[in-house]
Amino acid sequence: MLVLIALALLIGVLLGLLGGGGSILTVPVLVYLAGLSAKNAIITSLIVVCLTSLIAVVNHARRGKVCWTAGLAFGLTGMIGAFLGGRLAAYVPDSLLLVLFAVIMLAASLSMLRSKKTPKPLQPNRLPLQKPCPQHLPLIALMLDGFLVGSVTGLIGVGGGFLMVPALNNLVGLPIHAAIGTSLFIMVIQSSAALAGHASQMTIDL
Repeated sequence: MLVLIALALLIGVLLGLLGGGGSILTVPVLVYLAGLSAKNAIITSLIVVCLTSLIAVVNHARRGKVCWTAGLAFGLTGMIGAFLGGRLAAYVPDSLLLVLFAVIMLAASLSMLRSKKTPKPLQPNRLPLQKPCPQHLPLIALMLDGFLVGSVTGLIGVGGGFLMVPALNNLVGLPIHAAIGTSLFIMVIQSSAALAGHASQMTIDL
């Protein structure tokens, strides 16, 4: 139990700091240390990440690091995908869910490692923009990406922050701090929708 508490504390710190790493760390801990089945671990992870993200996003919002418009555009379609993914998970065997979990984790890791995007250097005598949220958003791309990420979140309980932060940073051009804060906001609404999708098979170990 002490090991679980220590790991939970570490996961909470990483989630608040990086805007990701919640479910991707929580699911293996719940499966291999707490002894939960894959489906129960996914559902429990969604609850944990939803509550943790809700607390973390408050601090980011106070500092103006949450882009609400981008978050809603990404999150609303993500809610649909998360609900459908949660419904689909009832028909997928536990072993296949864990394989999908590993594949998504490796694919996201390789994508981030291979990214060569670097910020543009500032022009002389030009100050950096003070507003972290852009005025013009690629709404169609955001909504499609949100649906895909939401589907993964609902199906295997992951794909929140560790997929959203790079997407918001590269697709929308949000500075990393704003991408983290916005990702936390999206995770709250996507996790809630995913839990609704899992309602018919929900078993919670309080």
